[in-house]
Amino acid sequence: MERRKFLKETFKWGAGLGILAGMYSWQLEPFWLEFVRIKMPVKNLPGHLIGKTLMQISDIHIGNSFDYQYIIDSFKEAQSLKPDFVVYTGDYVSYEDDSQFIQLKDVLAHAVTGSMGTVAVLGNHDYGINYEEERVASEITGQLINAGVTVLRNEAVQMSGLQIIGIDDMWGINFYPEKAMKQFKEGASTIVLCHNPDVCDLPVWNNYKGWILSGHTHGGQVKPPFLPPPMLPVENRNYTAGVIDLEDGRSLYINRALGCLLQVRFNVRPEITLFTLERED
Repeated sequence: MERRKFLKETFKWGAGLGILAGMYSWQLEPFWLEFVRIKMPVKNLPGHLIGKTLMQISDIHIGNSFDYQYIIDSFKEAQSLKPDFVVYTGDYVSYEDDSQFIQLKDVLAHAVTGSMGTVAVLGNHDYGINYEEERVASEITGQLINAGVTVLRNEAVQMSGLQIIGIDDMWGINFYPEKAMKQFKEGASTIVLCHNPDVCDLPVWNNYKGWILSGHTHGGQVKPPFLPPPMLPVENRNYTAGVIDLEDGRSLYINRALGCLLQVRFNVRPEITLFTLERED
């Protein structure tokens, strides 16, 4: 009888903890935003940019899978930090139909912009169904431009002495990384944006040494303690989240995403990253 009572109590406690963990991963952590602060040494950084801030926002995934008022509230909080540069690294919608265009317009009315420049690249979900709809990509690009964001589609731009190169999405229909990286100039202070970090493993980098900012993985969204996340949408399983030294002069940073495809997170809080620019010795 004592053993039966013990098993019964254990089951009750286990079920209760399971319910609490489920509620936490569904209703709390997906909206528990973390501002991650990191130093970013950049080669040949002009003196007037030392100490300036560059904010990365990634994977907002506006759509029907979660209440995107949270994204608007996060944007307002981010804007209060008064970033000098803002970069967006793709996946602005979880596209199902054209209603996402209306939803995105509501959100971009509160877009975070930098005092010295605001730049974006597209992600795979910004290419619509099967990642092959240029019509969807063009609409999202237009909305970003109207919100004061410069969209780079295998292009480069100079902003206050900082060169930013934007590679279009690896899974989309406009992926020409060689075209983007041909614009890299030796000696220029440069960072590169590409949504999918798997691009780092392609032979397209034109001797670039510096920072690459990506998103796409969401950090797996669910990560058991002390174990790697079981689901990652990348070939290179080392590309999870955070700073990764590529050991060839390049440093990769993978943002854990502000939004989510499905409203569930465990041990992988949503983030906005705030880099402080430094001159690399």
